[in-house]
Amino acid sequence: MKNVFKGLYMSFGMFCTIPLPGFWDNKAAKYMMPWFPLVGAVIGLLWWLSAELLDFLGWHFWLPMPMLAGLLMLVPFLFAGFIHLDGFMDTCDAALSRRGIEDKLRILKDPGTGAFAVIMLAILFILLYGSALSALEYGVNFTPLIVVPIVSRSFSALSMLCITPMSPDGYAATFRPEVSAVHRVVTVFTTALAFALSWLIAGWPGLIVAAAVAIGFAAAMLWALKSFEFRGVSGDLAGFSLVVAELCGVMALVSVPFAMPGLR
Repeated sequence: MKNVFKGLYMSFGMFCTIPLPGFWDNKAAKYMMPWFPLVGAVIGLLWWLSAELLDFLGWHFWLPMPMLAGLLMLVPFLFAGFIHLDGFMDTCDAALSRRGIEDKLRILKDPGTGAFAVIMLAILFILLYGSALSALEYGVNFTPLIVVPIVSRSFSALSMLCITPMSPDGYAATFRPEVSAVHRVVTVFTTALAFALSWLIAGWPGLIVAAAVAIGFAAAMLWALKSFEFRGVSGDLAGFSLVVAELCGVMALVSVPFAMPGLR
């Protein structure tokens, strides 16, 4: 039981920038993934509170919306320490190189930054900035932001627990326990709770946002796995899929009120 709570502590220490004294215990590493959605819950709450604060400042103190939108789009990355953004860039660099599988794997491990990573990062930030600006200008309901990081991290944890690791000494193998059935059940249960929460706090719009995150993650992971000839999952591929999933959730958050006015 002690290692279970060490896994909670380590999960926050690795995947969140909330200050905690650092330590690492290899025996507790396998308990980190089931706690990953809880990290998402904390980041989601902070994201929602930040959005409400920035919205308040924009409408009551007439601060420029473009500046506030830039801050809003950075919130989840700041609280996550940009760790998943690193995986997004590495995966884009390797998968879009259109080279052979061995070259792709070499590029994936290369600490350098290539052109495709920069291009895709720019596209990601443009879409996030446009979504954040639209959300602030049109006053959408920010509450579903709470569940976006929970759902994305639930699916990320499931991918690490259910898909064969790409490398036996990579992150995916480190976080994968010898017998992960209980961990998978816990993570599936957490995912179901996230969808129920999205319905309770925002009704159909919240459920649609959560579904967009899930579909975005599944599509991104499938594309990433196919790009690497289904060699397995890695921390980079999971990070890439998480970032794409949250982008889909944010775009759905902004689009729902316009596509379905009756669900405002």
